[in-house]
Amino acid sequence: MSRVLVGMSGGVDSSVAAAVLVDEGHEVVGVTMRLWGGDADTGCCSVSDVEDARRVADQLGIDHVVFNFSDDFEQHVVTPYVDGHRAGITPNPCIECNRHLKFERLAERAHLLGFDAVATGHHAQIELRNDRWTLRRGADPAKDQSYVLHMADQATLSRTLLPIGAMHKDEVRAIAREIGLRTAGKPDSQDVCFIRSDEGRARFLGDRIPLRAAAVVDTDGVDIGRVESVETVTIGQRRGLGLPGGGPVRYVVDVDHADPDRPVVVVGAHDHLLRDAMAVGSMSWTDAPVCGDVLVQVSAHGEPMAATIGGPDASGRHIVTTARPHRRVAPGQSAVLYDLADDCVLGGGIVVN
Repeated sequence: MSRVLVGMSGGVDSSVAAAVLVDEGHEVVGVTMRLWGGDADTGCCSVSDVEDARRVADQLGIDHVVFNFSDDFEQHVVTPYVDGHRAGITPNPCIECNRHLKFERLAERAHLLGFDAVATGHHAQIELRNDRWTLRRGADPAKDQSYVLHMADQATLSRTLLPIGAMHKDEVRAIAREIGLRTAGKPDSQDVCFIRSDEGRARFLGDRIPLRAAAVVDTDGVDIGRVESVETVTIGQRRGLGLPGGGPVRYVVDVDHADPDRPVVVVGAHDHLLRDAMAVGSMSWTDAPVCGDVLVQVSAHGEPMAATIGGPDASGRHIVTTARPHRRVAPGQSAVLYDLADDCVLGGGIVVN
């Protein structure tokens, strides 16, 4: 038996994760991280989610505590999110939350309090193979969350438990119903937790930074329109550009911030988005660094692509070359590498261009 601090977001996955650990005989304490200090109605930061987590803990007969990590969340997630959009990149706040809050701040607090491990309700699996820890995809392909956990290194994996990783979602809900958990039928969280559903990204960013209008031009440089906030435009976008209808479908193929006083959005045909390589920086590895043939995935539920990763250049960036052309990935998003032979995560980094 070990002492386990289980992160309880108020959803069914973390509820069942806690229940499984209790059933296995561990000494379990549930913790809900208070992350977003502002108003929230989505994700795992709302008042109702904290209450759901507390009441599930009561049902399971375990203690429940709330850790206020709002300053860390602002520093490592919200501020970089806003700064990224201002600089013309598209950050992934959920990945940074896992990196800095769940795998750093929460683990640090757990260690100080004498816990042996931290557990979460993520759909991924951790295994010990040949004396090395591996991070594998979750058993349910539709719910696999290994992509957003790619930054976990050997030390992190050794002290992390993922109790539901080998389950399909319907099995998780069945367990919750069987033991009468109040979260059994609760919908999955989908949205960025610090952006209210009735406000949206433009309102959130506009309250924090000046939003700049930008010209929209085609690939020949011909001016064809205007967007009110270049900070909300991302590579691959095709809606919300204010372009006249009836013509060919156009996608955002580039966002030029070279002149901060006159940013430009470039649109073109789908073929203009195609690339066969991407530069990836800020790499992290689950074990030793890798060069050679891999699978690369560029969104949480995207299709893995056969690729080759080269060694780091002088700036520490790696070039990932794909076997077939792919849609350009927005800078700021994560490219996650998997082993060709199975479903193990090798590591990942931030797409630079």
